[in-house]
Amino acid sequence: MHTLQKNSPEEKQRMETILEQVTDPELLSQIERVVSFHGFLTSGALIGIQMLNIARRELDIQSGERIYVTCETKSCMPDSFQILAGATIGNNGLKINNLGKMAVTVNKQAPEGVNSIKGIRIILDPEKTKAYPKLHAWYLNTEKFPHVEIVPILLEAGEKVYSWKLVDVEVPVRQKKRIQCCKNCNEMFVQHDNEVLCGACTE
Repeated sequence: MHTLQKNSPEEKQRMETILEQVTDPELLSQIERVVSFHGFLTSGALIGIQMLNIARRELDIQSGERIYVTCETKSCMPDSFQILAGATIGNNGLKINNLGKMAVTVNKQAPEGVNSIKGIRIILDPEKTKAYPKLHAWYLNTEKFPHVEIVPILLEAGEKVYSWKLVDVEVPVRQKKRIQCCKNCNEMFVQHDNEVLCGACTE
């Protein structure tokens, strides 16, 4: 069987043909922005876009509103939240809890002094992907398929392959940053408890 190389000229051409079929200008704009950041359109990046759109609707997230995201995989999905929602690792809007799951939890910024807020956890649901055998096989990794074969299925299925529920998200109390000089390497590091050695020297 001939397999397409990821990001090869042939795959790019086929992906462009697929995207020409996208009739929703908002979704197409989102895809184009993610592609310019991520490098190419992967199935995981599209799943991230679709999950973000579910979260925006269900939590009534307005354009430009700050959100917090916990992705349960580090592969592809997080980039959609970084580029489309401005939730990055650097601004503490994005956390990666790499459990290897196609799942994400999204919440808005909590008001000052509130220690819990409603969020939404969204999963790519294997019970629902069964209706799309090729997508299901890709998801369970029982067969290998290039992105150009999975992306059209995700576009066709839309939200039908996801499940979600509202969850309570704990809002961490902001601690005052304490800087300590490591007793071993003499480099400065952020102290989390009362440790006297940096993380590198305790490994």
